[in-house]
Amino acid sequence: MSRLMALDPGTRRIGVAVSNSGRTMAFPRECLVREGEWLAALELLVREEEVHEILVGRPVALSGRETTSTAMAAEFLEEIRIALPDVTFIVVDERLTTASASKQMASAGKSQKNQRKDIDSASAVVLLQGVLDAQP
Repeated sequence: MSRLMALDPGTRRIGVAVSNSGRTMAFPRECLVREGEWLAALELLVREEEVHEILVGRPVALSGRETTSTAMAAEFLEEIRIALPDVTFIVVDERLTTASASKQMASAGKSQKNQRKDIDSASAVVLLQGVLDAQP
């Protein structure tokens, strides 16, 4: 079974998480900075991790309404679909993933300031683990 990847797209960084081969646990990967060769770095990571399916977080307001972030995530999805034509993409509601990740990191003793560089990938882990836990 191939690994499953989750991406939490942001304006500056993309949080990345990858499952184990049994698709039972999610692990963070270094976030990608959205500048320069980030798309080539994503393509390489997909090949190295043998990923054939990617979950992409869809940010919406708590009310369920679309926001400017929702539109940005849709543009991001189209961009990576073109770059990774052999990958299946699944869009997942990402409401409260960042809040959940922040709470987990705070429980582990990380201050808000020290969470900044890891919060995006931690959010991707929350997103991916939620999907893995929901599988039969």
